[in-house]
Amino acid sequence: MFAAPPGRSLTANALAGQFRVMSEADIAANLAAVRARIAAAERAGGRAPGAVGLVAIAKTHPAAAVEAAFAAGQTIFGENRVQEAQQKYPALQRRQEMRLHLVGPLQTNKVKEAVALFDVIETIDRPRLAEALAREMGRQGKRPLCLIEVNTGGEAQKAGIAPAEADGFIALCRKTLELPVRGLMCVPPAEGDPAPHFQLLAAIGARNGLAELSMGMSADFETAIACGATLVRIGTAIFGHRRG
Repeated sequence: MFAAPPGRSLTANALAGQFRVMSEADIAANLAAVRARIAAAERAGGRAPGAVGLVAIAKTHPAAAVEAAFAAGQTIFGENRVQEAQQKYPALQRRQEMRLHLVGPLQTNKVKEAVALFDVIETIDRPRLAEALAREMGRQGKRPLCLIEVNTGGEAQKAGIAPAEADGFIALCRKTLELPVRGLMCVPPAEGDPAPHFQLLAAIGARNGLAELSMGMSADFETAIACGATLVRIGTAIFGHRRG
């Protein structure tokens, strides 16, 4: 991922090793730069203007950073952990029109909280989790949109359904469990060319009639857009490096 732009001042908290909190002006400038790059990638790839949505990943960054991004016009945010989102977002969501995506692994014991808090859950990756989500959505009468996470690199340390099992799992989620599945998500291996992984995800989506593709982060989102991404998940290029 990209480092924070040079010359940025740090708060006392950052100097204490907690967060590198950027000013509102810095975050607004970073957002403008990222949006300009997304627009350029859309043009280069023959995509329609505005075809790609930006999910600002604020994990480990404080609520003040989210406030600054919202003030600069950002409305879609992503978090990795249910517990952190529970602490950061409820008050913000009550007074502001934000949409919140869960982009980290979801344990079944956190399904109740996730359904209550998030608008989109991007990391559905196994039948047991899908079944738990279907039950909880029925109980709460709330149906956050769902993305299926695909482990395109077959990495043992990463979550995600295997590509060979994706079609069957998508059918289970949509037809049997009747989850509101809108698309797919992936995190390619850190090393190597991400393009084949993005292309694989796009192919799985196309043959299953799923147009939403969440793929691409700070270091590779332009490649993802060229491969058909409809959502890119960007944190460091907006908020700077995180600690912890």
